[in-house]
Amino acid sequence: MRSNELLVVMGAGHAGAELAVQAREGGWSGRIALVGDEPALPYHRPPLSKAYLGGAASLEALALKSRAAYDKAGVDLMLGRRVAEVDRTAARLRFEDGHAMDYAHLAFATGGRPRRLPAAAAGADAADNFHYLRTLADVDRIRPRFVAGARLAIVGGGYVGLEVAAVAVKHGLKVTVLEAAPRVLARVTAPRVSSFYEQVHREAGVDVRTGVQVDGFDLDAEGRTVTWVHCDDGERIACDLVIAGIGLVPNTELAAAAGIAVDDGILIDAASRSSDPAIVAAGDCTRFHSALYDRSIRLESVPNALEQARCAAAAVNGKERLHDGVPWFWSDQYELKLKMVGLSQGYDRLLLRGSPEQRSFSAFYLKGDRVLAVDTVNRVPEFMLAKRLVAERIAVDADRLADDGVPLKNLLPPA
Repeated sequence: MRSNELLVVMGAGHAGAELAVQAREGGWSGRIALVGDEPALPYHRPPLSKAYLGGAASLEALALKSRAAYDKAGVDLMLGRRVAEVDRTAARLRFEDGHAMDYAHLAFATGGRPRRLPAAAAGADAADNFHYLRTLADVDRIRPRFVAGARLAIVGGGYVGLEVAAVAVKHGLKVTVLEAAPRVLARVTAPRVSSFYEQVHREAGVDVRTGVQVDGFDLDAEGRTVTWVHCDDGERIACDLVIAGIGLVPNTELAAAAGIAVDDGILIDAASRSSDPAIVAAGDCTRFHSALYDRSIRLESVPNALEQARCAAAAVNGKERLHDGVPWFWSDQYELKLKMVGLSQGYDRLLLRGSPEQRSFSAFYLKGDRVLAVDTVNRVPEFMLAKRLVAERIAVDADRLADDGVPLKNLLPPA
């Protein structure tokens, strides 16, 4: 490549920051531009709903890398900029401010955005106390109302909603969680694990309501502040603050408009290459075929974003690194450390090791004698062993697996 050839990375989150630096370390000798629509340095997102919201982490502590690290890697930061169009024929980007830039290689690391509430309830979007939580700016807007005694209504009982609830109760807010599904964490855990988390939150003082659909809001006379949340069962809940967390929508519009293959995510192969040989993609905005589960998946996971970014960085340098890692996730709520490995869809049996009553257990999702996924609560060593069970498709004896007196490592073949 020539020294003036440009690699543009669109999206300055975990995937984008990793991709840009790894591309340089992997041999890219041309220019590298990292484009992000937020003004802040790329930052860790998981603490936003936990330590940063609660005031236990500073803005500086969230930075993925220092500005000096990008300078050392020769990565030009173009922050607070938004791309309006990708012209693949001309290999050119056009920005909203009218500026244009030609590229030799392009990387999509555009992540996702919060799924909006249905139209019937979306009239509250412009209210000053109604928020989604995805960015630093979102949390900074929430914080002035995040005070002891405030009535907080959380729409959505997934990871984000429950993490916010745990922090809010600790800070003295009066919290109600409204989940449309019959149970919290319904998309990612078994009913037994859901009921455990519901019980934990209720014992902490959270009013958890499941099977409840939010269908509207009352605003004050000026139309600027939500005062009541309307539920489809006729219940009205008074509130001082509303936070909605009902899922993520991948940011694929630019890719689709440019003619890149998209299907609820930018379609990529195991090396993070898109349908255009000059374009790679990584992170929450992508969809790919999982060899482990033999189906197409889209993962919202920091470890996945980082691994795909490393594969994409290799690809732009003319090398091939295949993404074949097992999916894993985590969530911190109260003193509970939930670490999850694998995808549980399609399981036919659930086995528990340990004691939910003692708040230390693992839930194993089996299909036949294969472990598809494992949820561990306050069992970090068991999580590490569970990763091998899932990744290597190790057949297990269900009786021994369920016996907490049998060390999990005894079920594994020699490494």
